[in-house]
Amino acid sequence: MFQGTGSGVGKSILAAGFCRLLKNRGFRVLPFKAQNMALNSGVTPEGLEMGRAQFVQAEACGVFPDVRMNPILLKPQGTGESQLIRMGKVVRTCSGREYYTMAEENFRIAKQAFDSLKTEADWIVMEGAGSPAEINLQATDIVNMRMAEYAEAKVMLIGDIDHGGVFAWLKGTYDLIQARHRPLLHGMLINKFRGDVSLLQPGIEQFKQIVPVPVMGVIPWREMKLEDEDSQNLQSKIASEARLEVAVIRLPYISNFTDFDPLKHISGISVRFVKSASELKKADLIILPGSKNTLSDLRFLHESGFAERLKQLSGRVWILGICGGFQMLGEKVDDPLNMESSGATRDSRESGTSGKLSALGKYTASGNSTVMNSETGLGLLPMTTVLEGDKKLVRREYQGQNWLAGLNWTGYEIHLGRTEFKSSPLEALVKDDPELAVIDHKQKVIGTYIHGWLESPEVIQKILSLLSTETFDIPFSFQETKEREMDELALFLEEHCEVEKILRN
Repeated sequence: MFQGTGSGVGKSILAAGFCRLLKNRGFRVLPFKAQNMALNSGVTPEGLEMGRAQFVQAEACGVFPDVRMNPILLKPQGTGESQLIRMGKVVRTCSGREYYTMAEENFRIAKQAFDSLKTEADWIVMEGAGSPAEINLQATDIVNMRMAEYAEAKVMLIGDIDHGGVFAWLKGTYDLIQARHRPLLHGMLINKFRGDVSLLQPGIEQFKQIVPVPVMGVIPWREMKLEDEDSQNLQSKIASEARLEVAVIRLPYISNFTDFDPLKHISGISVRFVKSASELKKADLIILPGSKNTLSDLRFLHESGFAERLKQLSGRVWILGICGGFQMLGEKVDDPLNMESSGATRDSRESGTSGKLSALGKYTASGNSTVMNSETGLGLLPMTTVLEGDKKLVRREYQGQNWLAGLNWTGYEIHLGRTEFKSSPLEALVKDDPELAVIDHKQKVIGTYIHGWLESPEVIQKILSLLSTETFDIPFSFQETKEREMDELALFLEEHCEVEKILRN
């Protein structure tokens, strides 16, 4: 089990690397993370939802993703609340305090999923979350030491030296882990090291006298193109001689940000995550990504100046909206049942009043009505979206039409709500489903609900042809590129970790 001194230290990537390392040694390997908190999720072949990190780890194991690998998923959506997903299905929206009252029930579900996976593998590579040293959460922990104890796992503790103070992080984490759980610690890994490792060795020797857990690897800094689960680790890819500039707007509730990873594999293209409207001035393509709180992110676009700037650029620069970003391109987004924006119901609970949702979608509390949550869109597409009904979870092959005629690609949908167009002059891009993807050549706008379509080299080629007459070297298969990177990562870990000691009982 890989745990960390904090978030962003490399748990997900190193777990994926060891999944591939063990697979390449001929073992049957499966990944497991009891509880994930992430806005980056995907849809399994059965139409169930789980964290993207476990999708990558499943690929590293050479198996199909399975919700047992991530039985509990939390998707933050603002106002201190998160959507709770169990075994791939939405259960409810709850506050942090409410979630922790369900700890034992969630732990039971996680243990059942683990027990089921255990019968099918030689090795299970587990991942923790945050840090086991979060002493305020240890009593309700279901993902770090309590899960490791149940699984009888050997725990590898990862520290990120790039942020400095790695020995203090490792020592402090060791000290704050409950005494009964410290024997589970098998070793420590120092990750993201830059420089001469011989200069670090004296510190490692001294550390042996302080903490009775050995350092079993110093892993050099390595630029990783594998998907990361945490948006705090988002990294732009700056090409030294960029021929095209892609700007992805860094929304506060950005989700499924790995949609754009295939663009990072193409030489001559820079992919920048931008936080201000002024950064759009050199962009050849602007991407509005997915969002876990579409209304809140729409307000951000209006308040930050992005909305005004996008309207100015419409017709001059190509704009692509995916999922929540697609919804924002329309004229309005309504959330009558507070499915993403739960401010009304929160206000009611905190003030001690009772309330209900009327058939009109307005909130009623103590006899007073409040206008339903609604936000003006960017007005770049003649459509409106209402967030209601069940979340759509679909993974399938799509057949293109019109501008994408003759193309087929695999992708997935994961969104709330329905979108209606006021008129039908727009060019639909998916056969038999005109609302899934559209293009407006005059306004230079593309919108789609489909995630993963940029993994199709043919789709990327079509989009790049809109931006430039130049030829770009697009990988024949992004999946093959990912497979090669996983194999390289496994060899990298073999070189820089004491693998035999890590795997030894």
